Amino acid sequence: MENSYVFHRRIDQVPLKAVRAEGVLIYDENDKSYIDASGGPITVNVGHGRKEVANAISHQARKLAYVHGPMFTSDPVEKLAHRLVGHTGRGIDRYYFCSSGCEAVETAIKLARQIQISRNESSRYRVISRWQSFHGSTLGALSVTGKTSMRTPYAPMLSAGIHIPAPYCLRCHYGLRYPDCGLRCAHALDDTIRQQGPETLSAFLAETICGSTIGTCVPPGKYYEIISEICTYHGLLLILDEVMCGMGRTGKWFGMHHYNMEPDIITLGKGLNGGYVPLSAVGCKSQHISLLKETLGNFNHGHTFSHHSVAAACGLAILDILEKENLVHQAHLRGLYLEKKLKSLENHPRVAQIRGIGLMWAIEIVKDKKTLEPFSRKEKISERLFDMLFNMGFVTYKCSGFAGDDGDAIMLGPPYIISEADLDATVDAIETVLDQL
Repeated sequence: MENSYVFHRRIDQVPLKAVRAEGVLIYDENDKSYIDASGGPITVNVGHGRKEVANAISHQARKLAYVHGPMFTSDPVEKLAHRLVGHTGRGIDRYYFCSSGCEAVETAIKLARQIQISRNESSRYRVISRWQSFHGSTLGALSVTGKTSMRTPYAPMLSAGIHIPAPYCLRCHYGLRYPDCGLRCAHALDDTIRQQGPETLSAFLAETICGSTIGTCVPPGKYYEIISEICTYHGLLLILDEVMCGMGRTGKWFGMHHYNMEPDIITLGKGLNGGYVPLSAVGCKSQHISLLKETLGNFNHGHTFSHHSVAAACGLAILDILEKENLVHQAHLRGLYLEKKLKSLENHPRVAQIRGIGLMWAIEIVKDKKTLEPFSRKEKISERLFDMLFNMGFVTYKCSGFAGDDGDAIMLGPPYIISEADLDATVDAIETVLDQL
């Protein structure tokens, strides 16, 4: 592809050309196969090449490809929202469909702002989020993202973000140990709200399960109970970013189902579309929609490709497969198997921690296991590990920059249909490259 006219995602290297994919395997132009052990960026859940999904997309495209959201609705859009409500619970009973996780996050932020206006709290406009988080790369989503290296080049263009420490127990911001810490990182939200002035704050936004910018960090059990109570007390809306961890990835339908709390708004993506077409969603409570209608008359927002009938048909096909094949429970079972397999790496002198839930796991790599001293970012350890595994035929996801400016991890998030044999092969390959590197 030396004569390619494509502006590729990476401009420092020429990507291989993928020509077909089936199940958990991707094949390149030389017919070499790769086990997709990360589902791309933790996206593919029901597997590649599912004819049911392709047929649903094709059928809807022939029947009704596009209508503009303010003018028409369609059966797939109505049915997908209804089906999602059946799994969500927690009072989330309305869905607004978008095309990407970035769009969903920005929609959620704008929705929270307008809800506050409808409450006669027009001074509330700022959002608190967490460091070492990722919510998207568009300017609005990047403003609330907490990965410094992604923010720095665009800092003058971003709105002023407010961030609190992540619930990253291995490297506690406060130098404490769980559970004796009393979840100090959760109470940091209360401190920050008081310091910033609650009357200026609209919402708190968090990845329910911390994702790729920190390498699958699972908040302790009571964390969100404290967060939820603080938000309620100060009048902030609670927005949960379930783009990566939703739709069964954690072994339950949604990451929030592992915790005792009730968010005001959630965002979905990735597993909602299984990687087949661009589709994301914002879930909220009907009481908020009713309030908007009564006070503001409407939700001041829109996208050309929101509420897209073909994308919704894809989402319905994904839901059908997840339900009929009981894949959310299978993600739980495969996750338990993967956890057991990964634990064999814990004694490796370069492995600081194995952490995760369901089929969302990470291996953090360090220079010194006792002190947790990370490798310098200049050594690009996660990139080198990724390249070595890729050359062996295993697709993983690299994480970096979460230990100050340093920090390296490899993340796994395969399709829920992956076999135990493929998980064995993947972990064995990781052990091999760790020893080689």
